[in-house]
Amino acid sequence: MKPPIEGTHLGKSTAYPNRYSPGLLVAVPRKENRERYSIVDSALPFVGQDVWHAWEAGFLTDTGLPVVGILKLVYDCTSACLVESKSLKLYLNSYNMEKLGPTAADAIKNFVDRVKADLCRLLQVDVAVSFFQKADAEAFDFHHYSLLEDNASSATGPFVDHNENPNLLLPGTVETRSDTAPLCVCTHLLRSNCKITHQPDWGSVFIRMQGPLRPAEDALLRYIVSFRNESHFHEEVCEMIYKRLFDRFRPESLAVTCIYTRRGGIDICPTRATAIPLLPAKLASCHTLTGKLHRQ
Repeated sequence: MKPPIEGTHLGKSTAYPNRYSPGLLVAVPRKENRERYSIVDSALPFVGQDVWHAWEAGFLTDTGLPVVGILKLVYDCTSACLVESKSLKLYLNSYNMEKLGPTAADAIKNFVDRVKADLCRLLQVDVAVSFFQKADAEAFDFHHYSLLEDNASSATGPFVDHNENPNLLLPGTVETRSDTAPLCVCTHLLRSNCKITHQPDWGSVFIRMQGPLRPAEDALLRYIVSFRNESHFHEEVCEMIYKRLFDRFRPESLAVTCIYTRRGGIDICPTRATAIPLLPAKLASCHTLTGKLHRQ
């Protein structure tokens, strides 16, 4: 049986390249996981972006001076494929000994242009690329979200489901709301596992929902915790949470953002919403490097 394309590099011992190697990049189709959750590419129930931060990007000037910084990538969730994370890590490491220009500014421009061209070619979608040498710690989209695990009633559990269980979000766990204020909650207790290696992936979830029905906060936290033994890519987890909430509560508006802890120098932060204005503006902008969460 032919191994899945996701397993090209993941779960395998791989030598790090010492020369620029665009052939290392691997595109993974989104279709298979979406079909399992009745998400149809031609009629997506969301808009969104996949946001990547590569915290260990580096290359050389023509004189051999290292240039280091943070690479931010943003591309649309309508792309047929996503880039596989280890292939991106290996690809970016292939630049480490590459001389890309006479000055740091020239090298940065050439690096950004080359990465953009390679990823656009791979994914057949526009990929926005920026390189940062310092961050704006004040740039953050989620200042007014309440933390579910700080809610005493939510944290009491019991937490017995460790495989994604949508029954935790049945109408019996819903509060009817007559006010117009949206529910804005988050949790840092998300844990899922890599689809191929089954290594743990830790993250935070930010949910904004508006409408007459919403999940009770204790049930919502139990549902997020139920991902603990699930094995999916980060983008898939975000879409699964969004689709379950969308199907069960039919909100007027909904936004789900997952910000994962970096692994291998890279973090992935997918965001999905019913409309573009609901996407986290700073995170989804390639021109802004947002402040890090505690575990990023």
